[in-house]
Amino acid sequence: MKSIRNLLAGSLMAAAALATATTGISVATAADDTTAPAAPGPHGWHHHAGHLLSKLNLTPEQQASVKAIMANAGPEMKSIHQQMRANSLKLQNTQPNDPNYANVVAEVTQANGALHSQMISQQAEVRAQVFKVLTPAQQTQLQALQAQRQSRWQGAPAAQ
Repeated sequence: MKSIRNLLAGSLMAAAALATATTGISVATAADDTTAPAAPGPHGWHHHAGHLLSKLNLTPEQQASVKAIMANAGPEMKSIHQQMRANSLKLQNTQPNDPNYANVVAEVTQANGALHSQMISQQAEVRAQVFKVLTPAQQTQLQALQAQRQSRWQGAPAAQ
């Protein structure tokens, strides 16, 4: 049961990460303003990618390219997010004493696993496309900013 719980928690975290991509245009919008950090979303951390890109002094052409990449990826990411949300609601609306509960858990676990895989592939593709838009110096700077962010996350107390 713990592995199912871990998978569902991972799926929910992935769905939250997916919200970043579904609002991916905000990443490009954040890149439009290189002097101010991205406006926090309802969950604050969703805009870290935009915040990092805003520190790279993107040219107007780069900003337009990133915006186009995000706009193209948005519909598929939104669809995946909606499917994962529907699965989560299906599980939430099924009570543990329901005779079909185990089947619903298995169905949602399998469906969300496949959706999570699609989401990771889509996010990786978007990341690769955005990375290609950057100059070598910006790529290096982005990697340094990501390393700094990672070290701050590792230094933060773990949420329980």
